[in-house]
Amino acid sequence: MNSRDLMGTARRLTDPRASQPTPADLRRAVSTAYYALFHCLAAAAADLLTGTSRGPAWHQVYRALEHGKAREACRQQAATRGFPKEIRAFAKAFHALQEARHRADYALDSRFSKRDVLAIIQTAEDAIGQFERADGRQRHRFAVHVLFKRRQP
Repeated sequence: MNSRDLMGTARRLTDPRASQPTPADLRRAVSTAYYALFHCLAAAAADLLTGTSRGPAWHQVYRALEHGKAREACRQQAATRGFPKEIRAFAKAFHALQEARHRADYALDSRFSKRDVLAIIQTAEDAIGQFERADGRQRHRFAVHVLFKRRQP
């Protein structure tokens, strides 16, 4: 799934020409913005670990990314691993947007304003841009960080 396409969908759900999107549109936009980050990370991990040829190994790595493990790795904000600010910003946004997605998808009493949702979408777009600008070696390290359990040598 293409993260840029997902961001376009989130933007359409909060169409600036519409005076007020429905609560369902706003919730779906929050969820979609998070999934844009998730799929950005899954694709980057697959590309970095197997190459860009989308064969069986690529799909296996892409599908190996788990929401909970990725959230926990990102919650640490990668600060203890010495990642650059672009990766730490992505990790912070990933964790925050996953929490927002959980509220949007499961906390039925949660309310989202159009303004708040637009800020969430902007956070996702900024995080994807920063992640894509980060050094390839650092993105590779981060992919390993979020996919694999750390064990002591």
